[in-house]
Amino acid sequence: MVKHNNVVPSSHFRKHWQNYVKTWFNQPARKTRRRIARQKKAVKVFPRPTAGPLRPIVRGQTLKYNMKVRAGKGFSLEELKVAGIPKKLAPTIGIAVDHRRRNRSLEGLQANVQRLKVYKAKLVVFPRCARKFKNGDSTPEELANATQVSGAYLPIVGEKPNVELVKVTEDMKSFRAYDKLRLERTNARHVGKRAKRAAEAEKEEKK
Repeated sequence: MVKHNNVVPSSHFRKHWQNYVKTWFNQPARKTRRRIARQKKAVKVFPRPTAGPLRPIVRGQTLKYNMKVRAGKGFSLEELKVAGIPKKLAPTIGIAVDHRRRNRSLEGLQANVQRLKVYKAKLVVFPRCARKFKNGDSTPEELANATQVSGAYLPIVGEKPNVELVKVTEDMKSFRAYDKLRLERTNARHVGKRAKRAAEAEKEEKK
């Protein structure tokens, strides 16, 4: 007989755990398959960049993420207009377009316009027919030197805040922050009473 108020032993050892083990023996083969798929895609899209079309710089939504910059869906029609790129030409030269996006700030508009201008300056446009060159196509010299861009191009990098170092003075050392906060709280609490008292005193002086 078990003595004292103890837990009744109830061991569960027959769980057949080997039936629930998940393995990943196909991982090395999948790695090879993905690499081959990337190489095939690069050949298929040549001479276009392997990373896809150019994306704009946008900020994350909500107060929690709006300090972070990331790639957006596409450039707005206003950004394309300021950069001097027709909206129907943009998708044909590797620029993503999002007709729903609106520019809420001047800084965001200028950053994306500058991004488009840098891209346009580096762009090499191949002619549809090798023998027929149209207006807007690159020169034969540029075509001969052109290479396919692999990986991210014009990467989006968040700006690091600049920290200014200040020399600590004697006034800073002697400043008592807690006492100052308590004093200001007291002043804020009594501002109404003090204003009323000052008004009453001014009335009595006039009498």
